[in-house]
Parts: sequence; C-alpha cells; structure tokens
Amino acid sequence: MSPLLVVAVSFAYLLLLFAVAYYGDWRVAQGRSLIGSPWVYALSMAVYCTAWTYFGSVGRAASSGVWFLPIYLGPMLAMILAWLVVRKMIRIAKAYRITSIADFIASRYGKSPLLAGLVTLITVVGIVPYIALQLKGISVAYAVLTTPLGQPWPSPQAWWQESTFYLALALAGFTIVFGARHLDSTERHEGMVAAIAFESLVKLVAFLAVGLFVSYALFDGVGDIFQRAAQVPELANLLKLGEGRSFAYAQWFTLTVLAMLSVILLPRQFQVMVVENVDERHLKRAAWVFPLYLLLINLFVLPIALGGVLYFGDLPMNPETFVLSLPLAEGWYTLALLAFIGGLSAATGMVIVEAIAVSTMVCNDLVMPVLLRSKRWMHAQSRDLTRLLLNIRRAAIVLILLLGYAYYHLAGEAYALVSIGLISFAAVAQFAPALLGGMYWKGGTRQGAMAGLVLGFAMWAYTLMLPSLAKSGWMSDAFLVDGLFGNPWLRPEAFLGLTGLDNLTHSLFWSMLFNVGAYVVVSLWRTPSARETSQALLFVDVFERTTAARPVFWRGQAHLSDLLPLAERFLGPERARAELQAYAQRQGVQDVQQLQADARLVQFIETQLAGAIGSASARVMVASVVKEESLDIDDVMDILEEATRLRIHSKELEEKSRSLELATAELRAANEQLKSLDKLKDDFMSSVTHELRTPLTAIRALSEMMHEDPKITLEDRKRFLGIIVSESERLSRLVNQVLDLAKIESGHAEWHNADLDLVALVRQSAQTVTELLREKHAVLELELPPGPVVIRADADRLTQVMLNLMSNAAKFVPAETGRVRVRLFVQDDRVVVEVQDNGPGVPEAQQELVFEKFRQGGDGLHRPQGTGLGLPISRQIVEHFGGRMWLRSTAGQGACFGFDLPLHPEPADGPAPSETGDRA
Repeated sequence: MSPLLVVAVSFAYLLLLFAVAYYGDWRVAQGRSLIGSPWVYALSMAVYCTAWTYFGSVGRAASSGVWFLPIYLGPMLAMILAWLVVRKMIRIAKAYRITSIADFIASRYGKSPLLAGLVTLITVVGIVPYIALQLKGISVAYAVLTTPLGQPWPSPQAWWQESTFYLALALAGFTIVFGARHLDSTERHEGMVAAIAFESLVKLVAFLAVGLFVSYALFDGVGDIFQRAAQVPELANLLKLGEGRSFAYAQWFTLTVLAMLSVILLPRQFQVMVVENVDERHLKRAAWVFPLYLLLINLFVLPIALGGVLYFGDLPMNPETFVLSLPLAEGWYTLALLAFIGGLSAATGMVIVEAIAVSTMVCNDLVMPVLLRSKRWMHAQSRDLTRLLLNIRRAAIVLILLLGYAYYHLAGEAYALVSIGLISFAAVAQFAPALLGGMYWKGGTRQGAMAGLVLGFAMWAYTLMLPSLAKSGWMSDAFLVDGLFGNPWLRPEAFLGLTGLDNLTHSLFWSMLFNVGAYVVVSLWRTPSARETSQALLFVDVFERTTAARPVFWRGQAHLSDLLPLAERFLGPERARAELQAYAQRQGVQDVQQLQADARLVQFIETQLAGAIGSASARVMVASVVKEESLDIDDVMDILEEATRLRIHSKELEEKSRSLELATAELRAANEQLKSLDKLKDDFMSSVTHELRTPLTAIRALSEMMHEDPKITLEDRKRFLGIIVSESERLSRLVNQVLDLAKIESGHAEWHNADLDLVALVRQSAQTVTELLREKHAVLELELPPGPVVIRADADRLTQVMLNLMSNAAKFVPAETGRVRVRLFVQDDRVVVEVQDNGPGVPEAQQELVFEKFRQGGDGLHRPQGTGLGLPISRQIVEHFGGRMWLRSTAGQGACFGFDLPLHPEPADGPAPSETGDRA
C-alpha cells in the first residue's frame, strides 16, 4: 500500500478528531454540553483499550491462548465496586478541585509538595514505557501496511531519520491542540472527551469488522476456527488455562488484580473517570456499559489469533500484526486501512489523555514547586501567569512524547507490546495503598505514604524495570544470572529465596508487600499532623461533609489586598473576578472589596488555585501571603471542642430570642388557625351530615313502609330491599372514603412504595372497569407504550386513582356510542396519564367546583351515583408522589382528566396540602 495514502488517511482522521473536539468545546461555549451523557462518559473510559488491546492482545493470544483475558477481567470486576470507590473519588475531586492523581494523594496527606512530586516522578518513569508501546504499535502497523507481505521491514535508522520520531512530535502537537489550548481551573476538556468517545467507537467497529472477516470470510465461522485449532497440538494447548505451567493460576490472579488497580490508577483513567466526569450519576450506566465494551472488543481476539496461525502456517509472521496482515493477504485493502485507523485511534487516544494528565502533574508538582522556591522569580513575576502555566504544560507534553520515543528506540524492539504495558501497570499499582488507604482510613499519614511509595517503587524498579533494561541490552545479561554487582543474593527472581514465579508476579508480590507494610507500620508509628488530620476527615467523610460546612483548621491573619492579586496571577483577571464575585454573592455581599479576609475566603482562594497549579503548590502560594499560626493536633481538638460549644450556645441564644420575638406572633397565628380550622370543621361536618342523611333517609323510609304494610307485594318488597342494600353500600363507601381522606390529609395514611410498571397497572385497572363499560355498550381504547414505564409509588393507591378516573368516565358516556380513551406517554422526565370520554363534558363554571369535596358533575336530575370524594382522594394520592392532576373540558365535547408523575420521584414524607373533589 502506498505510504502517501496511509499518511494522508491518517492525517485526515486526526483532523476529524480535532473537528470533533472543536465542536465539543464550541457546544460548551454555547451552554450545551456534548458530553453530558452517560454513554459518552462510558465510551471515554474505553481509552483503557490502547494499542496493547488492538495489537498486543492478539499477539499474546497467539502465543499463550486465553492468557490475554485477565487484563480485561480485572476492569470488569473493578466496575462492580465503581459506585463505592470511583464515586467517592469523583466526589472528593469535585469538592476540592483535584485535577490529577498526584494532586489527589498529596492533598489527602496534608497537601504535601514532596509527596506530590514523588507520585509524579513515579508516574513519568512508569508511563514512559506505555507511551513507547503506542509508538511501537503505530510504527509496526505502518510498516505492515507499506511493506509487501513476506518482505523484511526497513532496517532501524538513526533517530532523526525514523518516521516514529516525527510521529511522536506530531502526536505532541495534536495533544497540545486537544488539551493545552487554554487553562481551566477544573482541568476539564469536554472537546477532548468527545473525541475520545468517538475514537472508542471507531476502534471497536474496526476490530469487530476484522473479526467478522477472519471468522466468516477466511473460515466458516468461529466454531470452524476452534475445530481446526483443536487438531493442531500446539494450538490445542493454547485453549487450556494452565498450559502445564506451575504457578499458572497465581499469574492469572496477579494479572487480574493488576488490571483492577490499573483501571482506576492509570493517569488517563483517573483523568476520564474522575476529572472529566460531569455527573457522578453517569457512573451507574458506565458500570455496565464499559464492561460490555471490553467484552465486545475482545470477542474476536482468540479467533483472529488462531485464524492467523492457521492461515500463515510456518510463515514468519508477527502475531501482533494479524489484524492487518490477514486482510492484506486476501487483498482487502480497505479493511486493512480501516483496521489501521482503528489501531491509530487506540494509540492516539491513550497518548492524548495520558500526556495531558501527566503534563498537568509535571507542571503542578515538579516545575511549579521549583519556581515557587525561587524568591527572585516570585518577586519578578507580578503579571498574569496563565500563559506561563500553559507553556510549561505544552513543553511537558513534548518532553513526555520524546521520552516515550527514546524508550521505544532503545528498548522497544526487545519486548512485545503486552510486556511493555505490564511494566507500566505494575508501576502505577504502587499508588493503591496510599490512595485507597487514604480514602477509607483516617490513620494514614504522609510519612507512611512516602515510605510505602519509595519502597514499593524501589522494588518495582529492581524486580521488573531493571530486567527489562537488561533484556534490551542496556545492562549486562549477567544481571539476570549473577544479580546486581555480581551478588547472586540480589538476583530479582531469587530475592529472599522466593523462586518459581514469573517476573510480573514476583515483582508485584514484593513491591506491594513492602509498600503496604511500610504504609501501615509508619502510619501507626508516627502521629499525623493537624493538617493531615483535617484532610483525613475531609476525604474519609466526604459524603457527610459539604463545601459549606467542612472544618477549616486555620488560624492567622490575611488581607484582601494580598489574596485578590494572588488569584488574578494564576487564574487570570477575568476568571478570578468572576469566581470571587460569585463567592461574594453566596456570602451575601455585593462587592468583592467588602469581603472579609477570614478562614473561609483563604480556603476558597486556595481551592481555586488548586485547580490551576495543584493543591500542594496552591498551599505554598497562599501561605506566602498570609500569616498563619502553626497548629498541632491538640490545637485541632481544642478548635473542634470550642466550635461545638459555640454552636450549642448559639443555638440556645437563637431559640431564646425566637421564643421572645415570635411568641406574640405565634399566638396570633394559632388563634387565626383555630378560627380557620373551626370553620373548616363546620363545613366538613355539614357536608358529611348531608351526605350521610340521604342514604339513611331512604333506608329508613323503605324499611318503615315494609314494616307497616304487611300486605306489600313480593315484587315491591324485593325492589325496596334492593334499594336498601344499594344505599347501605353507598353509605359504607362514604364512611370508608371519609376515613381514607382524613388519614391522607392528617399524614397518617400508610404508603407501601415500590418500583412498579405503570403500563401494567393501567392495563389491570382497565380490565376491572370492562364490565361497567360493557353494560353501557361503551368502548375502551388504550394507547400505551410498548415497553414498561417504571416509577416508584404505591401500586394500590395508584390503582385507586385509575379506577376512580375510568369509572367516572364510564358513568358519563352515552349508551351505545360511549367511548373512553386512556393514554399513557412519557414527556421529559415525567409520565402522563389521561382519561378522555365523549360524555357531556363539564361546563366551565363547574370545572373549579368538581375538585371540591362532595361535589359531583351532572345536573340535578341526572346526577350519577357517587360520594363526591373520589377525586379529592385521587388528587391527594397523585400530589403525594410529586405529581399533579388536572381537568380539560368543553361543554358538550367530553371531559379529559389527567395526571403526571415523576419518573424518578424522591420519597415523600406526607401528602401535599391540597383539597380536591370528585366529578362522579
């Protein structure tokens, strides 16, 4: 295939990505977020699937069978705990404007600059091999497309002659365009997230297309591939989990655990899952969409791997290139080009997000602390520094890509793609004890986190990183046999006498053992500082504490004239003024200059700066302009106790003051309320008495007639008894409805809420009134959606509402030509139910009256049987569940009673204070 064509198509695709990102940013500027969807959020998480997934998994499957699976089973299992762990990370990051994993860990342990710098260094060292993996994936794919099959690839050249070097620079340029065009204190890049979600769809479609081609164009289906592979002994062994190796299951467990940790600890995953999250509720859908994506993109890995081995036989083909070489071998060049674009998407997505995340860490936690220590630089920089921060991040992006190229150029040829990726996974796994422990254990300390990270990283470097360098030729091969400095005791695989494990399991076991052990022991040994104690409370109890009510352990003096210029220097004048004006309005102050420079303002300024330069650097900058008194743990406890005493005393004073000031007003209000209640009681008793008297009068009159006239005919006696029974039933219904209404209005009614299908409930209610409609030869029409509409409510109460509305309609429709139509549809976030009849309708003058107690529609001569309480009860029920009920009617054209309910209503504590009435 022509190199010019491949380059042109690649460049056009990258331009398309830029267009998607630009459109996403434009939508944000218009106030309409493109990524405010759980689907986009879930697809952005698929940045986990890199060139390793696209090329390396096929290569690993071709040599090890199902051993590629743990890398994807781990994230699937991790998403089971997403709502507990990732949701807490999101809440912490949003509350304190945390923009990177280094910032997260450092902020938890007292906003330590040293800890933030250490995490950043480990990230850079650990992630460079992963950047190299992406460059290698693209370079190999390009070589496959532009070199005829069977011919050797171009020999390695000097770095300035390699196309991969210029590819690294191009990716750096695109990364700068994607994520370093402007400085955002929240570090959210909506355009980038939109582009990453688009890339995830592209690589999924491309990989599935190749899988279908191999399975159904080269072979007769997946079953045919497995059947042929089973006849080849070497391939048949690939389908077995153990492969006859010792410690096989230990390695499987290691890979799964490593992948579980990496899916939340890799900088790019932290960026898209935590920093870029716009609504933590999106996590609920992502928890199953992301595992589904991983399942789909790995569906054809094994068929492609086995099919490639069967197809090429003894030809020396690299299994990692089967995704490209199989379509090329059959002349499917368009498919091969699509597969290359899919691989390019997988690699560029990772590089863009990873470089943005790591450049933020480098700027905030490595470069800025050095600059902030320079007093000469600090005094010289009195202008807006946002441009400087952007340039630092851009330079960091270029440096990271060049380091990745350097690793690829020097060591990439010695390792397969999967092996390079596992080195990075094991490095970032070292963050797990400090991060997870800090989220759930208040006793974790900065010294413990530092000790754990240092020892864990040292063990990772010795047991995994150094052997990779030895294999690449950087170090003598004697290292792998004789150990470091010729000492066999320091040979990695024989460390402390533990032998028989593979390199990865051996490294992860010892690094995590030293890491966790040091973190726990040192944390228990050293008492946390006041600031660490404060941050521990904020992180561990983040769901119980809000931004407005969190403890601020600060004692000192600050001046508004110092804080305002500080915010303008790092946020920019316009953004700083906007943020401070919003803060002033929340404090009830119109002018920023009227703000009081108290602990809350200091905390607010520091939080805003943390979004731009990291929490550790923000802490240093704020401390440089305020006079802060140091606090120890005893001071913190004194502050908490004093705050508790002041809060109790303040409440007592407020209660006394209110009791003195409001006593007269309360008495007046109580008197007026008693008068109103007395009138309501009289009206209610009058109405109830009238309604009770009517059936009782009929029952008494007919009973006396039968008692006093023994000669009454049997036919009349039966007719009178029928009327007595009917009136008795009416009297019973009236008493029951009065009691029901009284319970609802007093708040003593019982509600049994549960998730229910409103469509099924309407169908069931319609069956109940079918006989009533059949007696009048009326027709019932249902217009319901095909699928369920789930709400949370009391099924019996809503059934009562539906029966009231439909039976009312049935009473008013004309005989023979009566028609009742029931509609149910979803509108926005609410479900609407309407019952329309073709009866005489309700005159406009009576439409307000039909919703009062004991009011009924119809004229005085043809009023239907009813108590006049059906609609009051129905409306009370609907309003209890957060809905409303209405009537639309034109005299002579029928009536339409309807109500709506929220699809996801909040639990209600009592009925809405409303009174209504019944049409029938």
